[in-house]
Parts: sequence; structure tokens; C-alpha cells
Amino acid sequence: MIKYFVFILILSITATSCGLQSISYSMNGASIDYSKVKTFSVNYFTNKTPFAPNLGSDFTEALKEHLRSRTNLVEMTDNNGDVRFEGQITGYTQRPMEIGANEVAASNRLTVTIRVKYTNTTDGTYDFDTSFSQYADYGIDENFDSIEEELLKSITDKIIDDIYNKAFVNW
Repeated sequence: MIKYFVFILILSITATSCGLQSISYSMNGASIDYSKVKTFSVNYFTNKTPFAPNLGSDFTEALKEHLRSRTNLVEMTDNNGDVRFEGQITGYTQRPMEIGANEVAASNRLTVTIRVKYTNTTDGTYDFDTSFSQYADYGIDENFDSIEEELLKSITDKIIDDIYNKAFVNW
């Protein structure tokens, strides 16, 4: 019982002291100075690969929704937010994995790479221009055309988490 009380006390003190610095820390780890950062913008992510023609728009919308749901930055502006995300899809590759004794692949891997430029106009300390890459494996017996959309969603969700963490979780 005393450990629980001490934990609550420490948590309260930490939350109070963080508030004095006008930086908001959330349970998802984001540290955003909401006294300065009010808006965000996400430019359209162009798909520079010949594959998955809807990937650019799907990724752009998913990133916007992630920012709306995970931050208090509900106001989105066109191209001139306090924090800005822009970039392009630069890689989309499939390759065999786990080559067996008969030199036949046991699974395949789909990898997507997205270059992201992040700019915080109120504090450039954490600005970046970085490529993020993630993958998903699938069995050789699976029909790629029927699972491609699901694989892409899984991959882009992981990339969006990586982008969010690099931009806002400055631990």
C-alpha cells in the first residue's frame, strides 16, 4: 500500500513539474511543447516506385490520422504547420527468405522504404531528413495479390510509429 502511495506521489510531482516547463508528456511518450506547437502539416508522400499505386495517398492519410489521434495537434494546415512532415516512398522490394535445402524459398519478404523530412519551426533541435524502412514476411504458398494491402498496412504502421518516435519521443 505504501509503495502504491509513493508511486502516485512521484507521478503527481513529475506531472506537475513537467507542466511548469510547458512541455506536455503523454502516456504514449510524446513530449511536445503545446505552448509553441499548435499545428501540423503533412505534405503528400509521392510514391517513386512503380508498385502499389495507392501507397502514397494511403501513407499520407495514415500519418495524418496517427498525428491527430496521438497528439493534441488537431489543427492541420497545408504546408505551413508548426511541425511539418514531407517526403517520398523510395523503396518497395520483395525477396526470398529462408532458402531451404532444395534452394527453394520458404518465405518472402516485402520491404518498404520511406524518406521523411521533419521540420519543427519552433525548435529545430530534432529536425531530421531520414529514410525509414520496415518489412513483413509472408509464406510462399500465400497469394501476394490477396495479402499485399494487409502487408503494406502492417509495414506503414511500423514506419509511422518510427517517424512519430523520432519526431516526438525525445528520450
